[in-house]
Amino acid sequence: MATTHNGNPVTLRTHAPRPGAPRPPGAPREPEEQRGGGRVWLYLLLFLLVLGGIFAFVTIRKSQQSTELKKQTQEMAVPTVLVVHPEAGSGEVHLVLPGAVQAYMQSSVYAQISGYIKRWVVDIGAPVKQGQLMAEIEAPVVEQNLLQVQANLGQAQANLALAKTTAARYNDLLATHAVSQQDVDNQNANVQVMEANVAAAQAGVSSIQHQLAFKEVTAPFTGVVTARRVDVGDLVTTGGGTSSTSGTAVAGTTPASGGSTELFQVAQTDILRVYVNVPEHYSAEVVPGVKATINLASNPNQTVRGTLVRTSQAIDPGSLTLLVEVDVDNADGKLFPGGYAQVHFDLTEDHPPLLIPGNSLIFRAQGTQVGVVGADNTVTIKDIKIGRDFGTKLEVLDGISADDQVIVNPSDSLTNGQQVQVKQQDADTTTQPPKTQS
Repeated sequence: MATTHNGNPVTLRTHAPRPGAPRPPGAPREPEEQRGGGRVWLYLLLFLLVLGGIFAFVTIRKSQQSTELKKQTQEMAVPTVLVVHPEAGSGEVHLVLPGAVQAYMQSSVYAQISGYIKRWVVDIGAPVKQGQLMAEIEAPVVEQNLLQVQANLGQAQANLALAKTTAARYNDLLATHAVSQQDVDNQNANVQVMEANVAAAQAGVSSIQHQLAFKEVTAPFTGVVTARRVDVGDLVTTGGGTSSTSGTAVAGTTPASGGSTELFQVAQTDILRVYVNVPEHYSAEVVPGVKATINLASNPNQTVRGTLVRTSQAIDPGSLTLLVEVDVDNADGKLFPGGYAQVHFDLTEDHPPLLIPGNSLIFRAQGTQVGVVGADNTVTIKDIKIGRDFGTKLEVLDGISADDQVIVNPSDSLTNGQQVQVKQQDADTTTQPPKTQS
């Protein structure tokens, strides 16, 4: 600042305070100090804003975590199940079933007359033609009876001749009224009686002659002798069994009990019948004309072809099977009747059944069941009918549809109406069920 000293101007110098020296009271603030205080308030405000943001973030985060935890808890309360859609089974089925092989025709030849075996001319395994002689029977008792009835016939014929002569004389005497009409009628009636006696005697003779015709035992049809029940000297009757066991030893079986004595068994083997019991499920597919491949135990290295020719047209209520007949050509005679066979059918189903995993079944007192999830994620327990078992997969004949969501590995606590979450199982393309059914 400027002043005067003795009338002369003097300049005064003011020295700035040293750094750190205290500011005198009442001295005005410097601009730097004012700016420093503003920064403090600014930093404090920023700190408060950051602190408030952190607090808000933490609060929001905790709220979100609480909401997520509540949601997870609710989701965990609803069980998650793995479901699959039933697969369509293959329409082609290779059916393998046991069969019984029989001759096309088989007949037992019985004794039609009582007597003794005079001789037999064919043995087991011998081919015979229809009407060919197989054995002869001696029947002395029957032959003696023939002589007796022939004598009775002669006596009846003589009585008839006498009655006719007497009746003629009485008719002549009636014209002269020497006899009464009653006597004439009696003689005419006596003629009729004698005629009836002659007819009865003739019938008796014819009957015994007819029996004697069975002394020669012949083959009923062309075939092969499969059993011989008698031997020379055996007594055979028309009302009992043979008195000897030698024929039984040859045949290997016991003779028929009661009725006439069984002498032989003859079978026609140029065609064989194979009888098979087909399960009811395939009864619509096994129709006449279906081809079959047959493996016979008697010829294990040979496969023969056959044709299904007829069915019983009725389901057996005991076994729930349909009896079918398959005919096999056996003109060369290499195949034998009476054995066991495995019959192979290649069938095509019009409506193939559905397939589900084997681990989707529920076994309870109500029977075989599965759990199905509906569109509203609600469980429905359904009864099903199982068909073939392919190991990893099962055939379902009834109870579910292709659109159903079937639960895999269902829990024991699964109930009707239960709410679940659904998870689809990946399609199994590696495991295909076999087509063979035994």
